[in-house]
Amino acid sequence: MNTLARDSDDFRVALWNVDHNGIENNGNQERWEVAMSVLAEIRPHVVLRNELTRADNFGERAVWAEANALGGLIPFLAPASPESVNPTGVFVDPSLIQPVAFFKHLVGMWHPICQPVVRLAGAPRPLTLAAFHLCPFDGDQRATEARRLATLGGAAAIIGGDRNSYPHRTDLEKNPLPDWSNISDRRHVQHRTIDRAGERVHDTRPDEILAGEHDGPPVFVDLAYYAATELGQSDALEPTASLWRTDQGPRQRIDSIYATPLVATALRELKVISDERVVKASDHALLVADFSLSALCAVLTPEGVTAA
Repeated sequence: MNTLARDSDDFRVALWNVDHNGIENNGNQERWEVAMSVLAEIRPHVVLRNELTRADNFGERAVWAEANALGGLIPFLAPASPESVNPTGVFVDPSLIQPVAFFKHLVGMWHPICQPVVRLAGAPRPLTLAAFHLCPFDGDQRATEARRLATLGGAAAIIGGDRNSYPHRTDLEKNPLPDWSNISDRRHVQHRTIDRAGERVHDTRPDEILAGEHDGPPVFVDLAYYAATELGQSDALEPTASLWRTDQGPRQRIDSIYATPLVATALRELKVISDERVVKASDHALLVADFSLSALCAVLTPEGVTAA
């Protein structure tokens, strides 16, 4: 069972890249059904989703099927790009969350960013939510997309997705970065490396852009790293992909939930779930971030203003 205890002060955010939305080419949706049962047990207030494959077809009926399977969440979908059939999406719980705006970042993105803006019950200031999925094959494109995501850090925000690249701090990671001489999938080497001073190195630029300090506070905080270093939760740094393949080296932590620094202080726990049912549903682990709702509302309340 993946059921996680949830109390009245909990604000729960889940991130999951479900491989091709859990639906096979022949239409079999057993993996999707497993994924929905796992998420329903988790009972998230927000779901950040990658690879909602072809979910924009047929009146977005796959999106509404997922929203209904999760208890009547409100869905938001960024459209697929011409070259990729894998949109990003965000689902929110209307019992706690009121959407106030919705933005779709399309230009220059391999996968468009899905960005609803919401208000939490009891919080005067809005909160930006966003699901992203960085380009799988081009490090320069990923850096551009990460800089686009950095623009969302001008307000309180929680964003999450698949970086298709590596953390820029590796001292606490559970697995070493790939040894390229031992990777049999040579395309993967090209996709996950970049040129620095004439040398091919592991691509860590997106995480550097989003969570690098650069002689000052970062735009975003990587919640797994925060949980490990500030909350003593070393398991938050468990790798997230690939749960299926063995030709691309050891599993790596390429999926992350980020928050702006003040929002990050409301985090209580970050879990990486990769049990038998998660592995059946996808090649990516499920991430679950639990925030203190009261602490988060305090962050979203200007000084001197009493929340309703």
